[in-house]
Amino acid sequence: MIRELAKSLSKWRGLLVVVLRMKAMAVVALLVVAASAGAQRPLDWGDQQNGTFKNPVLNADYSDPDVIRVGDRYYMVASDFHFLGMQMLESADLLHWRVVSQVFDRFDYPGWDANRHYAGGSWAPALRHHDGRFYVYFCTPDEGLFMATADDAAGPWSPLHCVRQVEKWEDPCPLWDDDGQAYLGRSRHGAGPIIVHRMSADGRQLLDDGVTVYTGPVAEGTKSLKRHGYYYLIIPEGGVGQGWQTVLRSRSVYGPYEKRVVLEQGSTSVNGPHQGALVDVPADSTWWFFHFQETHPRGRVVHLQPARWKDDWPLMGVDIDGNGIGEPVAVWTNPIAQAPQLTEGVPVEGGCSDDFSASRRYWVGQRQRALGLQWQWNHNPVDSAWSLDERRGWLTLHVLPAAGLREARNQLSQKTVGYESQATTRLDCSQLRDGDHAGMLCTGKTLMAVGVCREKGRLHFFVERDGERQLVAPCQRSVVFLRVTIDSAANTHQFAISTDGRHFTPAGQPFALRMGYWKGSRVGLFAYTTGTATGGAACFDYFSYTVDR
Repeated sequence: MIRELAKSLSKWRGLLVVVLRMKAMAVVALLVVAASAGAQRPLDWGDQQNGTFKNPVLNADYSDPDVIRVGDRYYMVASDFHFLGMQMLESADLLHWRVVSQVFDRFDYPGWDANRHYAGGSWAPALRHHDGRFYVYFCTPDEGLFMATADDAAGPWSPLHCVRQVEKWEDPCPLWDDDGQAYLGRSRHGAGPIIVHRMSADGRQLLDDGVTVYTGPVAEGTKSLKRHGYYYLIIPEGGVGQGWQTVLRSRSVYGPYEKRVVLEQGSTSVNGPHQGALVDVPADSTWWFFHFQETHPRGRVVHLQPARWKDDWPLMGVDIDGNGIGEPVAVWTNPIAQAPQLTEGVPVEGGCSDDFSASRRYWVGQRQRALGLQWQWNHNPVDSAWSLDERRGWLTLHVLPAAGLREARNQLSQKTVGYESQATTRLDCSQLRDGDHAGMLCTGKTLMAVGVCREKGRLHFFVERDGERQLVAPCQRSVVFLRVTIDSAANTHQFAISTDGRHFTPAGQPFALRMGYWKGSRVGLFAYTTGTATGGAACFDYFSYTVDR
């Protein structure tokens, strides 16, 4: 039976056509709105502004997402790898997300700022709330198992605590049992097996070397849950782009565990649907599962699946072929019909512009910072080499020595969002010295840039591709405009330059990006020098980032 999911909009908004498809446990809805001229068009993903959402719900590289509910709010962390620091997101409806803090701002370990740190850093974090506090756990490939805590997700956060200094652990997740005993599940580099440790009640120390409870095909990404007397290990298997979601269940935390595959690609185009979080909406007793999908070059984007429980097993998505395993949905009704609109933090789904006015302060670890939370450094920041105060309303990046963009420490970037977007900045290059380079970057594993450099006393526009620079035109102005147009669906990107902000000329050839170092495409700003002169700087007036689709 087909259930009507939406009523016609008011006359000025036009007509709503509802196409419903029922399969198994629920109704999949595809709604097309014929809106009046001038009405805002929803993006081709996320909230469709008609009571439904379209996957992905967060079309950006938030890989390995973990989500929890605390009261009527939802919180998310994801793998940030070598980018600093880890972002904490908040939502009231599971669809619209804002970054409210960063868990840490530095990772001070030997060699961290050398080239080898790429693809290191925070892998597959777990987020939990226990006894009034937030806990974040993650492993790095080389340094160990770390945790941080906070009374408020918006910070401040405690200093990173090394729970155990060890190599090649990954994907930890804590569980506090009903009797107060704490445990931590994790896997090993190379994906598996799943190992469970006893942990101190304060979460700061492991009490044993762990017990192996499951060995499977590329078993990793442990997320722990206890419900109705069962211990659950919700894990991805099979690999990033090819795998499936598995649930393990036992009456004992140490097993033996029963196994059930609950989500697979099936007949859909959503590859490797797994590695995420199972959360509830108490108001209507519904459950939802977040997971990622690997896309190129955007990275791992976030999908949301309806879920339910049957015989104390979670079921996810829709079982289209009737084999007992769910498949991802493309469109579904919104999880929460009415939710308060959040105003704190930085909204992420529409792209993150910045006027560098430093009008707000955010917690990044134990410090408050005026820089927007969308920005992340690719190395430990050199705080003396950047400022929002030297020239009010501008971001000043002082040049630091580097052979090219890959080694440049003074670069800020953020995740690209959506299928089509555009970023523009206004650059004052009057303070550049010989050998100085500054401008806009667009990166994945391939590091691309457009900007201005000074050579033999003259300014030039240049483009850079993985360290190879090419002069494209003389620069006759000290204040210029740089732009990149991004089509991640076609994987076609184009830099452009301008001296007036209205007429732009393509700079270099269109280029494709590759995701790499476990990260998807990013866009941002940079300044570095290959020269011997000191004191050079670049000033950026604004960074305008708009998402069109």
